[in-house]
Amino acid sequence: MTLNTLSAPSNLLDAMNYSLQAGGKRIRPLLLFATLSAFNKNPKLGLPVATAIEMIHTYSLIHDDLPSMDNDDLRRGKPTNHKVYGEALAILAGDALLTYSFQLLAELNDSAITDMIKLKLIQQLAIAAGPEGMVGGQVADMEGENKSLTIHELEYIHERKTGKLLEYSIIAGALLSEATEEQLKILREFSRHLGLAFQIRDDILDIEGTVEEIGKPVGSDITNRKSTYPSVLTLDGAKEKLNYHITRGKELLHEANIQHNYLEQICDLIALRNN
Repeated sequence: MTLNTLSAPSNLLDAMNYSLQAGGKRIRPLLLFATLSAFNKNPKLGLPVATAIEMIHTYSLIHDDLPSMDNDDLRRGKPTNHKVYGEALAILAGDALLTYSFQLLAELNDSAITDMIKLKLIQQLAIAAGPEGMVGGQVADMEGENKSLTIHELEYIHERKTGKLLEYSIIAGALLSEATEEQLKILREFSRHLGLAFQIRDDILDIEGTVEEIGKPVGSDITNRKSTYPSVLTLDGAKEKLNYHITRGKELLHEANIQHNYLEQICDLIALRNN
C-alpha cells in the first residue's frame, strides 16, 4: 500500500509525501539492506520495514524543524514542512507518518517472517523511537541547550536521538535474518559506535559544510547554543573521536561472523560524507 491509496485528506497525504519524498541519505534503509545481505538474505525482504523506518525518521525531522523546537527553514535543500503546509498540518503529518509506520509492520505478510519476528520488530521500533530512545534523546538535547555538556552527557543524547534508530535498522535486519544472540549482541555494540560516528560527522559538517552540501543551514548548532563534539573536544578532537568509533565498529564487524563488506563500506560512507 502506498500513501496515495490511503483514505485520508489529500492535504495530509501531500504534507506526508512532501517530506518523505524529499530525498536524503536513506542511510537507515541502506543499513537494513546491508545487514540482510550480510546474512545472505534477499534485501527485498526488508522493504516494508525500511519504509517504516524512513517514516519514523521523516516524522522526527518534521517535528525537529518546528518553531517550538529548532525553528529551521530548510531541510534536505527544500523549505521545511511547516513553511509549506503550516505548523498544524506539519505536526499532524508527522503524527500520521509515525502511526502508519507501525501499521506497516503489523500488516507484514511474508511466509519468511514469523509472528514472533514481527512482534519483535514492532517492540524494538517502539523502544528505539520512544521515550527510551529517539524522543528521550530529543528531550535531553533540548534540555542541554545553553549548557556546557560533558562528553558523557553528549553521548547520552546522541546514542538516543540519532543512534537508536540507526541501531534498529541493523537489528531489524538481524532479526529478519534470525541472527544468533551473540551476533545480535555484537551488532548492537557495532551500532552504538556507528551512531556516535554519524552524529560526530554531523557536528563537523555543521562547521565545515555548506548549505548546498548538507541541505540545511550551516552553524545552526552554534545559533541554538548546543554543545557539540567540536565544542567539547575541539574540531581536531572530534575528528579523532570519529576515527576511533569507525575503527572500533569495523573491528566488531569482523567478530560477528557475517559477510560484512557492505556494512564496512557504509562505515566509510558515514566517516567521509559531505551531507
